[in-house]
This record gives sequence, structure tokens and C-alpha cells, in this order.
Amino acid sequence: MKINLKKSIMLLGAVTMASFTFAQENMPMSTSMKVDNSVAPFSGASAYRTWSFGVNGGVMAPAVVTGGNNDFSNWEVNAGYGGYLKKQFTHNFGLQADFFRGTLKADNTTSNTGGPVTANTPYSNYETEIKFNGTLSGVYNIANFSILNRQSYVTPYISAGAGIMGFQPTRTDNAGVTTELNGGENYHELVVPVALGLKFMISKGVNLDFGYKMNFVDSDILDGYSRAPGNDKFSYGYGGLEFALGSKAKPQLAFTNPAASLEKDYVAKYDDLKAQLEASKNNTEVNALKDQVNKLMTDSDGDGVSDFYDKCPNTPKGTAVDGAGCPLPKMEAPKPITYIITEEDKKVVSDAIKNLEFDLAKSTIRPTSYATLDKVANLIVSKNLSLKLAGHTDSQGSDALNMRLSKDRAESVKAYLVSKGVNSSRVEATGYGESQPIDNNTTEAGRQNNRRVEFTLFN
Repeated sequence: MKINLKKSIMLLGAVTMASFTFAQENMPMSTSMKVDNSVAPFSGASAYRTWSFGVNGGVMAPAVVTGGNNDFSNWEVNAGYGGYLKKQFTHNFGLQADFFRGTLKADNTTSNTGGPVTANTPYSNYETEIKFNGTLSGVYNIANFSILNRQSYVTPYISAGAGIMGFQPTRTDNAGVTTELNGGENYHELVVPVALGLKFMISKGVNLDFGYKMNFVDSDILDGYSRAPGNDKFSYGYGGLEFALGSKAKPQLAFTNPAASLEKDYVAKYDDLKAQLEASKNNTEVNALKDQVNKLMTDSDGDGVSDFYDKCPNTPKGTAVDGAGCPLPKMEAPKPITYIITEEDKKVVSDAIKNLEFDLAKSTIRPTSYATLDKVANLIVSKNLSLKLAGHTDSQGSDALNMRLSKDRAESVKAYLVSKGVNSSRVEATGYGESQPIDNNTTEAGRQNNRRVEFTLFN
């Protein structure tokens, strides 16, 4: 059932995209659908309706069409709903703040999605309530700039962003015991949404919105079962309405075709000059009008901008220009600065490693380690260096516990360095558990040597 549903969703998307060109050209135009592209070029965003809000509803599933491992084999489809507020900055780009809620469910009654069966896991099913999901995404409209049709009534889009979600998982083990995780409190985790969809303009200020969104969660506890490798993800297929805010006399920026606006402005100016020429009886006025018409029709320097609009005439052939015919500025990539890692720098790192201490079986850094860690932070900031942190443990305890503890300790060191001004993108934190010992685990001294966090500096 789930495989057939996935194929149906993908087939529906393909059919919808294939009908896009036909819909653009053949959609019937009622009086309410006709949009006046009378906004003059370069009028600014204030001439359009750039703010909108939307509501939607649909179905959610703990799987995505791109595939991947799932912790439960038989996922279910459940309802979800949400809304958004959007600001359009250009014809094809805007920012959108989304919010939605819903429920995710799955069990281990079958294995038709490639997941584990009941014999391979201590849990039989789960249910997760998504209390809130708030994200901010960039939305890119794909086909509203067209030379085939003056008005766009169907706009495909893609979006991606990031945000925070709060959720409460409840799982049931194979003995039938149901447990609310985290003491019944919400988990709060980073989520990255990636979506594609279609919008259909059904009136000057109302659009139909259909889409499919994949949500990648920075956690493996969404389904109540943390089973490496890989984090959890879920999908949301939705449909809804979008309402444009602002004056009804203004067109929506997202559905305005810039090419049509330029054409209408060009034709209006040409018709006006032609009418003046025909009405004029004075040879001087006639010649002046002819000159303006010639400028409107002529592009002397061949830069693609007529002389009438060209503010930078005689541009060299092949020069890239803006809408006013002036050369675009040349962008030169800044040259990266590389610093030499000295022996003194290596000693700073070595001292930090020797002095680094944590509370027993925890990732809490002891205050005695702060001074040498501060020197490492100053070194990274002053020389714009990067650092790799590798956490290791001895062999005592389970593999999963050691892997998590080594990762947490490396992340704890990273968090401390970031709090001292280090750019988080400059620090990579990884945990290896007990997999890479440097000494024998049969003695206390050997185990002490194996419990460590290694620092590696690089440009």
C-alpha cells in the first residue's frame, strides 16, 4: 500500500508538471482572472502586492519519496494542517514563515517499506504528536518570467529553509507497554524543510497552492526509537489557499511577468510618439518626434537596450549591461588568507588536550579546563583557523553509550569554543566511541589514555 501511494504521489506530480505549459496558454480568463500588467518597469516593489498569507491541510507520513531507512516498517498516513506568511522580494524569490501541526504513526506489522520487522526491534508501534513546526524558507518561483505567455496563471516553485519543531513521541513495546518519552515534555529539534509545488491563480488576490514537503529532522528520536544510522524524516503533502494582502488595484508580484510589463510600456511609448508625429503639423516637431521614434527603435551599440533607454551609449561590444544599458560591475573573488600553523600553536592545542577534564561519565567540562580552552579559541579566531574535534572512550559500557558519550563530549568542547567567539562552521565535532583506542583497555592507565578528545588544527 505504501509503495503504491508513493508511486501515485510521484505520478501525480509528473502529470501536473507536464500539464503546466498547456494550462499557462489555455486557462480560461474570467473578468476576475484578467490581470492588468500596467505597472511601469522599475516602479519598485511598492507598486505590487508583495505580502500574502495562506492556510493548508493535507496528509503526513514518516517517510519521504527520496527513500532512506525507517525505524518502523509500516508507516501510516495521517492528517496535518498549517499556515504561512510570505514576503515576495522579486518576481521569483520570497521568504516564507510556515507553521503546521499533525500526527505521525507507524508500526512493525509488515516490512514492505524496507524497515525492521518486529523481531529486530523491542518496539511494536509509535505515535508522535507534532505540537508545532515553525520554519523560515526561501521560495523560488520557476516559470513566471516567460516570453511565451504575457500572464502567468500557474507557477511552479521550490523552497528550502530551516526551523524548530516541538514534538511528543509515545511508543509501545512488544509487551504492549506504552511509554511517553521525555517525561511527557516536548522535544525541540532543528528541522530542514525542502518542498516543491504549484500555485494556480484563481483570482487577482487568491491562489490555489498544492505541494509536497520533505522535512529532515536533526534527531533520531522523532519516532521514539533512536536507531543508528541516520536521523528521522517525514513528508507533508498539502493543498490550500493563498491570499494576497494590499490594494486590489495592484497585481501580485509573484504572478507578474516582467517581460509583459516591459512590452506594454514599450508599446505605449511607441504609440504615444507615433500619435504625436501624426498630429504634428510643424516640421520641427515632426523631426523631433522622428528622432525620438528612431531612438526608441534603434540600438546603436548593440547591447540589447534601445537608444531611447540607453543611459550609457557606445558600450563596447560584448559587455554585459543592466536595464539602463550601463556596464555591470565586475566581481572579483577575494583571495583566501592562509596562516602557517606554528609549533607554538600546536603547543596551545597540546596543553588544552592535556588539561581537558569532564565530570565522570558526563559531557560537562570541568572549570579547570577553561583557561587552556580559551587559548585555543583565541588562536582559532585570530588566525581564522579550523578545528576538528574527535571524542573517544574506553571499552567500559555499551557501544551505543560510548558512541553517544564521545559525541557529546566533542560537541561540549565545540559549544564552549563557540561561546568564546569561534565561528561554529570552523569547528567539526565527531564521536568515535571505543572504536579507536590508543592504549590497552585492560588496565586503568590504559583506559584513562583512551578516554580523550583529540584536537586537529587546519586552515
